[in-house]
Amino acid sequence: MSFSNKIIQWYRAEGRQLPWRNVDNPYFIWLSEIILQQTRIEQGMEYYFHFINTYPTVADLASATEEQVLKSWQGLGYYSRARNLHSAAQYIVNHFNGEFPDNYKDICSLKGVGPYTAAAVASFAFKLPYPVIDGNVYRLITRLFGIYTPVPSNAAYKEIETLLKSLIDVEHPDLFNQALMDYGSTVCKPLNPDCASCIFARECIALQKGKVEVLPVKMAPPKVKERFFYYFDIEWSMGSQRYTWVQCRKGKDIWQGLYEYPLVESDSEWDDNCLVDNAKRFCGDFFSAQPVELSCLAQFTHKLTHQTIKARFVHLVFDEEPCSNPINSRSVPCSMLKTLPVSRLIDRYLSKK
Repeated sequence: MSFSNKIIQWYRAEGRQLPWRNVDNPYFIWLSEIILQQTRIEQGMEYYFHFINTYPTVADLASATEEQVLKSWQGLGYYSRARNLHSAAQYIVNHFNGEFPDNYKDICSLKGVGPYTAAAVASFAFKLPYPVIDGNVYRLITRLFGIYTPVPSNAAYKEIETLLKSLIDVEHPDLFNQALMDYGSTVCKPLNPDCASCIFARECIALQKGKVEVLPVKMAPPKVKERFFYYFDIEWSMGSQRYTWVQCRKGKDIWQGLYEYPLVESDSEWDDNCLVDNAKRFCGDFFSAQPVELSCLAQFTHKLTHQTIKARFVHLVFDEEPCSNPINSRSVPCSMLKTLPVSRLIDRYLSKK
């Protein structure tokens, strides 16, 4: 039995039943693939249903504001995915008359779509024979065929892509790709793979040579950068409403398009005295009186892929209105904060406030 027939046969009997499988709507399939990048299936499923219910067509997604899309995405992280998703939807409406592109080249033209996502949509939605290579596939194929090229390098991708193109079932590329990913996820796992029941035990080079724990060879991870954020949560009353300042992150840094309190980033950690002094100095430009309440919260540590954010918040309450706004900030009712798209870090702070 050929490799493709063997793994598809396994998949038909053991494959996972997921809501974005066995559908032919390329928009839904694309949504699921973008959501599942860097996201566990259990977490991503809730967002998948929210998106297809809130934005049932690509035109609905395109007509939403970026702020609405970011709010829908809140909690998933890697917010560039949401911005790219929104931009790509608008591109589909403007350049493809709202019809999702049905070929690999045009799918690749969408913002935020790389070889993996393009191959997934092309094979799952249009039955085109493009191999899908994710972390599960890297692990499975490097072990089965004894490939030591470090992953996820370009060299490893090309080597495995060439191999899979010779193995893929051209009549059922969707089943072939889903089978590879499921097998890598449920049988050929990173730790404690189920080699005893593996249908490829006799052929697996890593198993025969005792190299299962060695493969795949991983590239050296980049150094994690440490950053220190100091937020000023400032409140005052106007009539019966409580107000605060927020600013929208711009540029190409993390959390672009999300809202947060006025922020000072430092190269080093501040102690409580330094934090209070800087907060009062900041507020002194906008208030004539001292705050009636002032408190410093303990550090919040927020880990991203290549950086760790260490954040402190100072909560200041004034009994007068400010005479002006900080540059790039706007005043909003405190009650409005829950409606704005914010980072997970700010959301954690709000939940403890």
